[in-house]
Amino acid sequence: MTVPPDLSARIDALADLLTAQGDLAPNSRWRTALAKVPRHLFAPAIGQADPDRTGAERYPIDRDTDPGTWWAAVYDDASIITQYDDGAGRVADGRGIPTSSLSAPGVVITFLELLDVHAGHRVLDVGTGTGWTAGLLSWRVGADQVTTIEIDPGLAAQAARNLKAAGFSPRLVIGDGLAGYAEAAPYDRVHCTCAIAAVPYAWVEQTRPGGRIVAPYQPGFGWGHKLVLDVLGDGTASGRFPSGAGYMMARAHRRPRLPADEWVQHGGPVEVSRTRLDPRAVAYGPPAADLAISAHVPGVQCRAFSDPAGSGEVTVWLLDNRGPGGSWASVDYEPGAGEYTVEQAGERRLWDETQAAYLWWLRTGRPARDRFGLTVTPTGEHFWLDTPENVIKR
Repeated sequence: MTVPPDLSARIDALADLLTAQGDLAPNSRWRTALAKVPRHLFAPAIGQADPDRTGAERYPIDRDTDPGTWWAAVYDDASIITQYDDGAGRVADGRGIPTSSLSAPGVVITFLELLDVHAGHRVLDVGTGTGWTAGLLSWRVGADQVTTIEIDPGLAAQAARNLKAAGFSPRLVIGDGLAGYAEAAPYDRVHCTCAIAAVPYAWVEQTRPGGRIVAPYQPGFGWGHKLVLDVLGDGTASGRFPSGAGYMMARAHRRPRLPADEWVQHGGPVEVSRTRLDPRAVAYGPPAADLAISAHVPGVQCRAFSDPAGSGEVTVWLLDNRGPGGSWASVDYEPGAGEYTVEQAGERRLWDETQAAYLWWLRTGRPARDRFGLTVTPTGEHFWLDTPENVIKR
């Protein structure tokens, strides 16, 4: 690999960009880490760059055939997809479902800032991927203090090579990071690089009181949220959602990707009713409304489809995350209509539950995302508003 002569300038420019965006705190040690753990050592020779923060299209990168584009992507605030369909798809083709990536520097640094890690902390890093985050943590706390877990043996092998090239040798475990790694516990920090639909209680058990857990949280409805939990001395962890985050789901937490109409074949008799609530308000609501719905309607996911002919009609589907055989609902928006047709089937009336949750959010004064919190206990998760005592009843 031929390193460009202006590598230091590229790293400085990236750090300046992240600082300007508010991802990198002024005078942060992570600025030095960007230079000490250079991202190009963890970037694939062939990948798909995804500058999703700007809304630009994905584009292929190839270090050997087009090094200029490759280097520009590596030191841009863009994620680089490294795997499709759990390795069954060809990265060069850029087709299929992305299942692993070298995350964008901005979101990586933001999560590391939230982790509030200090020298000597023992860290569990869930989802090794290319190894870049494990390398950054190794530089910060010492490689002997970092345990990083990757479920995919092929990705783990490549990460080990990347880390060795960068001069780091954390403990790298092949396994399901959702179970943690008890052999190296207790941890001061748990850092997750894949989205979770629920917080594994094993992480709480394996983290010492006063420790912190940081993860992308995507319970099912809407996009995703950054979650920061403080581990308490009573076997629980509690914290808030400071901002948004969209990540690839942990394999065990993925939801069925079947077409919505396959749900229609199950669930028993269909109940038809009408609603005056515009279903687009639910489907396209702000992240805070998504959290309110997730709190009140566990297990629901939402999909919305606009009429490709441009009529303005929208169909909103609400689906039980158990897949076909679970409950479902659909609502058809028609421009100019005073009421909208609702169809529901299964054990639950998902539209009724979701509509009630959305209206609760409105009645409560449209509370912002950072007013919501989550407490994790041995018996499950409990959402709250403003204080842990103010539990949102499901």
